[in-house]
Amino acid sequence: MMPRLARLAVFVALAGAVAWALGHWQGFDPAALEGQVRSYGPLAPAVFMVAYATATVLYLPGSVFALAGGALFGPLWGTVYNLTAATIGATLAFAVARYLASDWVARRTGGRLKQVIEGVEAEGWRFVAFTRLVPLFPFNLLNYALGLTRIKLSHYVVTSLICMIPGGFAYTYLGYAGREAAAGSGGYIEQGLLALGLLAAVIFLPRLIRRLRKSAIGWIEPDALRRQIDGAGGATVIDVRGPDEFGGPLGHIGGALNLPVGELPDRLIQINSLRDKPVILVCRTDKRSAKAAEVLRDAGFRRVAVLRGGMEDWNRVGHPTERSGDLERRHALTAKGTASNG
Repeated sequence: MMPRLARLAVFVALAGAVAWALGHWQGFDPAALEGQVRSYGPLAPAVFMVAYATATVLYLPGSVFALAGGALFGPLWGTVYNLTAATIGATLAFAVARYLASDWVARRTGGRLKQVIEGVEAEGWRFVAFTRLVPLFPFNLLNYALGLTRIKLSHYVVTSLICMIPGGFAYTYLGYAGREAAAGSGGYIEQGLLALGLLAAVIFLPRLIRRLRKSAIGWIEPDALRRQIDGAGGATVIDVRGPDEFGGPLGHIGGALNLPVGELPDRLIQINSLRDKPVILVCRTDKRSAKAAEVLRDAGFRRVAVLRGGMEDWNRVGHPTERSGDLERRHALTAKGTASNG
C-alpha cells in the first residue's frame, strides 16, 4: 500500500510541477535567464545545469537552454554543460517513468503494442541511438516513453549522451554565434541535423522493422518459471549453451535438456514431440535463447518462451541449480544403491 501511495504522490507532484511550468513558460525571457545565471559568477555552470536538467524533467523546451548555454559559456564548454544537463534531465525523466508506471505498463500491454515494446527492448541501445539521432522524435516525450520499457539504464544513459553530441553542439554553436546573427545559418544546421537523422534511419530502421514484423518472443521471468516448473502443468526447459557452460559455474536448471543453439536446427527431430507443449529456452543471459526461439518458431513450435536474464538472473534471485558435480554424485549414489541391492 505504501509504495502505491508514494508513487501516486510523486505522480501528482510531478504533474502539478509540469502544469505550473508550462503555464508560466509563455512569459519566460531567455535574456533574463542568461542574466540570472551570470549573476552567480563561478557557480554559474552548476546553476545553469540544474536549471536545464529540471526543465527537461518538467517538459520544457530544451532548445532555449541549449542556445543560452552557447551564449553563456561558448561553443566548447557550452556543449559540455548542455550535454551534461540534458543527459541528467533525460535520465531523471527515464527513472521517474520507470518508477511510476513501468510495472503497470508491463502488466497491461498486449497484442501489437506488446510486440512493439518487446521489439524496442530487444534493440536496446540501438533504438535509443536511432531516436536520439533522428530529430523527428520529441526529446522530452521520448525520455518518459523509454522509461516504460526494460531497456537498461546504463545503455540508455551512455547512448543518449553520445548520440546527442551532434545536435547539442549545433544548438550550442547557434547560441554562441548569437540568435540574430546566426538566423541565416540556422537553416543549414537544421538541414545538417536532418541529414544525420536520415542516415540514422537508413542504418537502424530496417533492422527494427524486420524485428517487429516477426512474431514477438515470449518472455518469462525467473520467479514465474520456478512456479511453472513446480506446478502441475510443468514446462520443458531447453538450455542452448554449450556442454561446458551447461555444467559450469552458473550450473543449469534441474531437468533441463542441453541442446546448443548451433546444433538446434539439426536436432529438431529429438524434440518434435514438444511442438505443441510449453518450451522454455535458457542461456547465460537471453541472447542465444532468443535466437533459438526464432529457430523453433520457424520450425512450427508455438508455445516457446525465453527466460529473461538467463542463468545469470536465475542465480541472482537464488533459485536452485545443478552442476556437473551434482550429477556425478547423484549417479555415483544411484550406482552404489544398485550394487547394495544386488
